[in-house]
Amino acid sequence: MRTLPALRAALGDDRPGLVPTLGALHAGHQALIRQAAAENEQVVISVFLNPTQFTNPADLARYPHDLERDVALAVEVGADLIYAPSVEAMYPPGDATTVHVAGLTDRWEGAARPGHFDGVATVVTKLLNHVQPARAYFGEKDFQQLVVIRRLHADLALPGEIVACRTVRDADGLALSSRNARLSPTERHQAAVLWRALFRMRTAADEGETDVEALLAAGEKALLAEPAVRLDYLAVVDPAMLEPLDQVIPDARAIIAATVGETRLIDTVALVDADLGM
Repeated sequence: MRTLPALRAALGDDRPGLVPTLGALHAGHQALIRQAAAENEQVVISVFLNPTQFTNPADLARYPHDLERDVALAVEVGADLIYAPSVEAMYPPGDATTVHVAGLTDRWEGAARPGHFDGVATVVTKLLNHVQPARAYFGEKDFQQLVVIRRLHADLALPGEIVACRTVRDADGLALSSRNARLSPTERHQAAVLWRALFRMRTAADEGETDVEALLAAGEKALLAEPAVRLDYLAVVDPAMLEPLDQVIPDARAIIAATVGETRLIDTVALVDADLGM
């Protein structure tokens, strides 16, 4: 379906599960769809390459797009409806409203990609209003995005429930991402060091280390194994406000962003009392 009237006609009064995507679906998206299919009688997948969340036009131009492939992968694991609106349908002539979540978007990815989260917040608000889901599913890998979406969902009293889903990883620990397709074989091997750094921090926390400076030193030492990987940030933050911590607290998150070749990757892990997501 390409338009809101067609979507509404197909859904009727149903409150489906929603999995929002940019397209370029992979096994991580399929895990979200499987969970949505297990928890809802009907599942809608949105495929919309949202231009307002790309701060670099070249990054948008490079993003892979194959709707036919995406539809096949989504239907294979339980999607009932594919909502693939045009840019004009999502941002009609005269569109003048942007959703901004203050504070939570100032640090980390927000600092590295100014305006990115305004684009995310605006399109997610639109999609939740379009679909009116009972539940909407988002991966934990984009942890700051998840926190921002939870905040706007609560503040704007948007429909349904926000469901966080564990990160899906390859055998070497690298978090699945549409961006991984841009990596050369050498870069793909190098990129796995992001998970090794997080895993070393998690292991140290499991062994009783609570000093964040010591945990960061352990992660940074792991990163030295791949000097071609350019670190943007490595931090331990509280899970609600994303503020950096000095000491580990329950549900503290380690977050990382780094560039491998020309590709920027992010990842996260909960340091205490959480599934590693392998």
